[in-house]
Amino acid sequence: MVFLLAMRFLAELGMLAALAWGGWSIGGNTALSVVLAVLLPVVAASVWGRWVAPRASQRLADPARFAVEIALFAAAFAAVAEAQPHPRGAVFGLAVWLAYLVSMPARRAEV
Repeated sequence: MVFLLAMRFLAELGMLAALAWGGWSIGGNTALSVVLAVLLPVVAASVWGRWVAPRASQRLADPARFAVEIALFAAAFAAVAEAQPHPRGAVFGLAVWLAYLVSMPARRAEV
């Protein structure tokens, strides 16, 4: 179970990295790129910390929590895929999704 929880944590970090990478690449100029590269992961981390994290103050019950998780990971994949039409962007996005999917059994262990 420790492996799955570690995989889940790495998937969450990958999601934040994908959002930062996507925000940087999507921005048209340097100022907008910096704002998006910071803002997208901060918003995602805030949503995760408030409604998804095991010690969240207002943790959602399933299936709403699962829907928020899927939406955040989908947004991360969309951001990195849009930002980098090169295969490495898609590979990174798919790797984050794979890590998330592998860690799914750990959702039951979170209390």
